[in-house]
Amino acid sequence: MPVIVGLLLALLAGCGGAAEPPPPTLAPQLAAGQRVFVTHCGACHSTSADTVIVGPSLAGIATRGGQRIDGLDARAYVYSSVLQPSDHLVEGFDDLMPQDLAKKLTGEELDAVVAYVLTLQ
Repeated sequence: MPVIVGLLLALLAGCGGAAEPPPPTLAPQLAAGQRVFVTHCGACHSTSADTVIVGPSLAGIATRGGQRIDGLDARAYVYSSVLQPSDHLVEGFDDLMPQDLAKKLTGEELDAVVAYVLTLQ
C-alpha cells in the first residue's frame, strides 16, 4: 500500500503541482441572475471594474450602490435603477438604460439579476 501512495504522489507531482481549483458553482438563483444579466444587461454593463462598455461597470455595485443615494441600501438602489433608470444616472453616463426593462422581466428574473449583480466584486 505505501508503494501505491508513493506512486500517486509522484504522479501528482509530475503533473505540474497544484492545479487551479474550478470556479465555484453558482447557487440556482445566482445562475438564473447571471443568465438574465447576459441576456439583458451584459451588452451595456461590464462585470469588470476597469471596463466600460456603454453604461457603468457593475463590479463592486454592492459597495458603491449603498453610497449613491441617501436612504437606499445597495439592494434598493439596484432595484430602483432597473425599475426607474432615469432617476439615478451615474455622472458621465447618458440616460440610455431601457425604460421598459423591468416590464420585460418577471419578478423572479428581477430578483435573480439583482442578487447576481450584488455578488460582483
